[in-house]
Amino acid sequence: MATQSADVAIVGAGILGVAHAYALAGRGRSVVVFERSPQAAGASVRNFGMIWPIGQPSGRMHQMALRSRQVWMEALEAARLPYFPTGSLHVVYREDEATVAQEFCEVGPKLGYQCEWLSAPEVLERSDAVRRVGLLGAIWSPTEITVDPRLALAQLPWFLAEKYGVQFRWSTAVHSIDLPTVEAGAEQWHVEAAIVCTGHDFETLYPEVFRASGVTRSKLQMMRTRPQPEGWQLGPALAAGLTLRFYESFQVCLTLRALKERIAAETPEYDRFGIHVLVSETAGRELTIGDSHAYGVAVDPFDLAEIDDLILRYATGFLQAPNLEIAQRWHGVYAKHPDRPFLSLSPAPHVRVVTATGGAGMTLSFGIAEQTVQEMGF
Repeated sequence: MATQSADVAIVGAGILGVAHAYALAGRGRSVVVFERSPQAAGASVRNFGMIWPIGQPSGRMHQMALRSRQVWMEALEAARLPYFPTGSLHVVYREDEATVAQEFCEVGPKLGYQCEWLSAPEVLERSDAVRRVGLLGAIWSPTEITVDPRLALAQLPWFLAEKYGVQFRWSTAVHSIDLPTVEAGAEQWHVEAAIVCTGHDFETLYPEVFRASGVTRSKLQMMRTRPQPEGWQLGPALAAGLTLRFYESFQVCLTLRALKERIAAETPEYDRFGIHVLVSETAGRELTIGDSHAYGVAVDPFDLAEIDDLILRYATGFLQAPNLEIAQRWHGVYAKHPDRPFLSLSPAPHVRVVTATGGAGMTLSFGIAEQTVQEMGF
């Protein structure tokens, strides 16, 4: 077996692996990326494509999200990939939702968030996709951008290969890391360091590290509509009242408790299935709608029609679009830690395991990658 060489081996070609390859290649390092599937097929392509700084808690994580957004835009521009820098609207239709939203717009700017409260007429000036009846207003934030995750994860590896010479080994599983040697499929590589970005695969590499870490899995259900008519656009990505109870950023609001209690009392099914509803647009003009959250190491392979029905019922309360016929339904699985925003562990010298970004992988990946390569001395 001939031994090949690179400075760094990356395991996993999801968004975390691609982001680390981008960070390393930009610093002049030679990189090989191993992906056991023929293409990225996990959580990185089964999401909204939202880069969502407004959802990150203030301080270090929010700043990391903003930096990640900046790098995302640099990479998208360089790779000539489409994206929507259209910001976000958290639209509200109940008085307690409006109270929380207005409080966040008061305290948020002091914590570093670019946000403001919009009245109902101001919301409708920004979006043709928001249902008018009962609308009270919205949180407007300009920082969110949307990419098409399936397109981005298909094209970014080609861009990295062409521009930086990053080598991608598809359909090649890594079964042993004993630096300086990496055994992958029938190949043997000599590398200085390895970064493991295997998502919710806890069993293949360093299983004892994952068992000790407390990391678990989250399953979510999502849908995508048929393409909208030519000329119609979603505009800002949309969220609504349920989302105010979901992201940690909104925990700063003292009025949030009353909203959570009302939702739990009136619609406990949304808490039972961990549902909040977001809407984004793809490069092909489809709308992505979701999602739910079920936590546990064992993932149920069977989806529940009831969950999709609940998501669509809530979505149609704030979304109006020409075509809401559902073309695709799927579930995704991602790694999540109960206490940490992500995991970055060193199971061996010059080896780093990076995973468990929760639902914020698209938002944080490029920022995490910069931190990783700095910490590893590249």
